[in-house]
Amino acid sequence: MTSESSVGKNAVNGIRTAFGVGGLIALVVGILILVWPGHTASVITAIIALYAIVVGLVYAGLGIFARTMGGWSRLGHIVLGVLFIIGGVIALTNLRASTVWFAVFLGIFIGIMWIVEGVVALTTLAGSRTKAFAVVFAILSIVAGVIVLLSPLWSAVVLWWLFGISLVVLGIVQIVRAFALSATAR
Repeated sequence: MTSESSVGKNAVNGIRTAFGVGGLIALVVGILILVWPGHTASVITAIIALYAIVVGLVYAGLGIFARTMGGWSRLGHIVLGVLFIIGGVIALTNLRASTVWFAVFLGIFIGIMWIVEGVVALTTLAGSRTKAFAVVFAILSIVAGVIVLLSPLWSAVVLWWLFGISLVVLGIVQIVRAFALSATAR
């Protein structure tokens, strides 16, 4: 029986550690977003740019070294790799402008998604049991999407702040869960 209880304690400790570490990471990132929103956004943009460069190198490497692919496939991989590398390098050379561009892009993307989501909600109205809620949701989604499209940069800033606040709250909740789990396991 002791081996079963030690396995159970190990599982609880593993879950508790995952909750604690995940909560701590969320809390720290959330605080960084709230304290240094621009710098944190630039760091995220730099990480995405570095990722693009690495992916570009992988695609280019596949195109150059994969002998089983056809000529057009290899050329396509090389071209795609070079484009990823160029995009990543350009983003890193002017990180501030890339961060702003990325924020505007995300704002426009979110605005379009909300409008499309509202339109889709209206098209599925016939099969909905709660038509009033579906209509209200669709209208709110379309209006929110239009507002975001009218000012995508400011909308992205507000969403960034909300994301930071959410991470702080969720991080604290996860850390509390980690401690509560250890108390119930005893």
